[in-house]
Amino acid sequence: VQLVESVGGLVQPGGSLRLSCAASGFPFSNNWIHWVRQAPGKGLEWVSRIYTGDGNTNSADSVKGRFTASRDNTKNMLYLQMNSLKSEDTALYYCALDGGYWYFGYWGQGTQVTVSS
Repeated sequence: VQLVESVGGLVQPGGSLRLSCAASGFPFSNNWIHWVRQAPGKGLEWVSRIYTGDGNTNSADSVKGRFTASRDNTKNMLYLQMNSLKSEDTALYYCALDGGYWYFGYWGQGTQVTVSS
């Protein structure tokens, strides 16, 4: 199993950024894949998840209405569209494969997102 995130970046407050996660090594369809982040000096925070089968998504209250998870089953790609970014969104972002019952058995390498003016 491989999950490879795209390069993040530096964004000004209020800006937008789209993260990508390339998945391989497992049947892409019918899996929950999550986005998780870790801010400097803090623990892991769950951000969002998407079911690759029907595209159903859920998001944390802290990002609801600003972040949108999506997928492209033809390319085995996951995306996290992040709008109206705030300084508190600064973190290392990971995509992770749910092995069942919210057990994240496989993680990407992480990508840094910094929101700053």
